[in-house]
Amino acid sequence: MIVRLDLQDEQTVQKLWNMQQRAYRVEAELIGTEDIPPLRESVEQLRTCGETFYGYIEEGELAGAVSFLIEGETLDIHRMIVDPVHFRKGIASQLLASVHEHSCSKIVVATGSLNEPAVRLYERHGFTLTDQKEVMPGLRLSFFEKTLRPR
Repeated sequence: MIVRLDLQDEQTVQKLWNMQQRAYRVEAELIGTEDIPPLRESVEQLRTCGETFYGYIEEGELAGAVSFLIEGETLDIHRMIVDPVHFRKGIASQLLASVHEHSCSKIVVATGSLNEPAVRLYERHGFTLTDQKEVMPGLRLSFFEKTLRPR
């Protein structure tokens, strides 16, 4: 079940932060750097980030989450998080499908170029690679977008 998360609820934001730490440590290993903003973020910074969060609940536990901001007609995915104990269950695909329900004409997302599972996820869901940039020595990001309907 996918539900909107209330980050003002202490228990919810703490569970989300813990899951984010576990998930982004795996990404850090994949891309070869620990210098990922979500790993440096405090619980309070997460709570006040301003993003909209939806969580995937499995057997009463938070197993994944997606966050985004909407600007005009563009939905910008900021985080796609799946607890490592729930990898390979299709949770990210379900979360990604859920953001399509918002009335936007385009979805954009960036991920570490060496994060092959994330790159495959976005390609499998019809996203097109639009750019790649080295954002710091040794860290390259891939930028994807998907047009949902003509403007």
